[in-house]
Amino acid sequence: MDPQNLLSPEGKLRIIQEMVPGKQITLAHIIASPDAIVYKKLGLNPAIDYSKAAIGIVTMIPSETTIIAGDLAIKTANCDLGFVDRFSGTLIITGKISEIEMAIKEITNYCKYTLGFAVCDITRT
Repeated sequence: MDPQNLLSPEGKLRIIQEMVPGKQITLAHIIASPDAIVYKKLGLNPAIDYSKAAIGIVTMIPSETTIIAGDLAIKTANCDLGFVDRFSGTLIITGKISEIEMAIKEITNYCKYTLGFAVCDITRT
């Protein structure tokens, strides 16, 4: 694609974001033992034992599914909801590494086998 076609008459870059209809989890990631600054920058609970903590991030379409995923997470594992955005489809959960792993596995399994979603692999750093 010619980059010139993306410029408006004023010379500004035009970006169009589209949501493709479907049912999918596009990201399921666990950040194990994150630095304290990550919690602070995300506005998450800083009263955490960082050496045993984790942050779980899941993005999904349709975005309203984050409500179901958040409910599953707290019913499955001893974790906290850090952020649930039913408009962007982003869920952030925090807790001990083992609890976050359990919650994200339950979310991905439920979405795949009960809701018929396409589900990405769970990744970890």
